[in-house]
Amino acid sequence: MSWVSTRAYYEDINQIVQRRVGPTASAPLLIESIDFSRLYRTIGADQWDHAAEVLIKSARRLESAGAGALVIAANSMHAVYDRVQAEVSIPVIHIADCVARKMTEREIRRAGLLGTRNVMMEDFYRERLVVEDIELLPPNMDVVETLDTIIYDELMHGKVRRDSERELRTMITNLEKAGAEAVVMACTELDLLIDTGANVLPIFDSGHIHAAAAADWIIGDDTPTESVIDA
Repeated sequence: MSWVSTRAYYEDINQIVQRRVGPTASAPLLIESIDFSRLYRTIGADQWDHAAEVLIKSARRLESAGAGALVIAANSMHAVYDRVQAEVSIPVIHIADCVARKMTEREIRRAGLLGTRNVMMEDFYRERLVVEDIELLPPNMDVVETLDTIIYDELMHGKVRRDSERELRTMITNLEKAGAEAVVMACTELDLLIDTGANVLPIFDSGHIHAAAAADWIIGDDTPTESVIDA
């Protein structure tokens, strides 16, 4: 939900629409850019209640403005997905469901998950993959802590460090050794560090997959409504 991922979503969606619709086409979008400092490193029931309230109000505003579908441009904020979806009448496209479909198409059945602490440790994200018969390797706590720091203290500030890039390559190599067939890149900022085409395992980039699903919705819908990025 940082401005870094908002930019990536906007570029991805528009590039896909331009390629598939025509060279002068652009995506009809409504973007509400939320002050991420209000939701930074959300922990505990009270903070998650606050996050849900912020996103629900945003979703309602976007629906009232004419949006026909909603995308929450952050993996971790899908912890309150059910609460947001319950408060609007338009579909909210779930990022993990999009990832699971792509993995099923590729017949991936065992994978490693990389993201923030709550994405790697809690059920709200993992269960969306497991229910599709995708086994996820158990999280390594050293990896969880290291990656959480890299994401929040570096990538969300737009910083890219070579040491962190090497750390990620080591994490992916270790996941392969542990039996993973692929890696789910479950943080929309991780593409700053991970080259999805230059690793020992297939990388499923959740942000790009999610943006592609939003573009599919836009291109496939005949009504003159807009998809939105809640970012």
